Amino acid sequence: MAYFEVRNISKSFDGVDALHNFSFEIDRSQTVGIIGPNGAGKTTAFNVISGIYPPGKGEIILDGIHLEGKKQHEIAKAGISRSFQNIRLFSGMNVIENVMAAGDYQFKYGFFSSILSLPVKRKKEKENLEKSYHLLQLLGLEEFSSYKVNNLPYGIQRKVEIVRALALNPKLLMLDEPTAGLNPMEAYEFTQIINSIMEEFGISVLIIEHHMDVIMKLCRYIYVLDFGEHIAEGTPEQIKNNQAVLKAYLGEEEE
Repeated sequence: MAYFEVRNISKSFDGVDALHNFSFEIDRSQTVGIIGPNGAGKTTAFNVISGIYPPGKGEIILDGIHLEGKKQHEIAKAGISRSFQNIRLFSGMNVIENVMAAGDYQFKYGFFSSILSLPVKRKKEKENLEKSYHLLQLLGLEEFSSYKVNNLPYGIQRKVEIVRALALNPKLLMLDEPTAGLNPMEAYEFTQIINSIMEEFGISVLIIEHHMDVIMKLCRYIYVLDFGEHIAEGTPEQIKNNQAVLKAYLGEEEE
């Protein structure tokens, strides 16, 4: 069995299939991509995996544990964290507070410790702060730790969202169009960030991305969706030369 496996997940809205019998797998410490044109079902797949939508059918298995039908926070605690197409940071908080909010659930202390700010609570908060700052350092964001997130450039906000996802100690990190809105230099820097994350944490990564150069550089294996159907899979080189992909995704005609 693969480290992470999705088996025949389907999801329909008002009788229309947004995703139909989609299956894929990811090995430990592997980076996998999902591509396809707009409306192909990519984000629907992410939303089903992360618990935003319950699957119509199918199985979702991480490290031997079934996650289909579980709530979002249960899936996050099991080891799946994600970013979104549209950035979802806590705009009223600064950068370090955003990261600490994600990591806080791991630092347990009782009700009275919290209310009375007993030493055990202060100790756990200090550990969370140190861990959060370390994560910011890994992505070169420590200088922004006290900045309000809504005052930061878009590219920096994207990085902060990734740091916050890492604060959950994921086994699988899912990134939904992480280079959307970034310029070519920022997109290149993103590929370097993901490589650094893989080297530091050894986690598995699943990416949805429209920038083909990013997908081709980062992913060992790619799955292709079109109108909710799984139409192709393979290595970057195989996908680049697949006629079904060229027709569906790049708009070229089959010979």
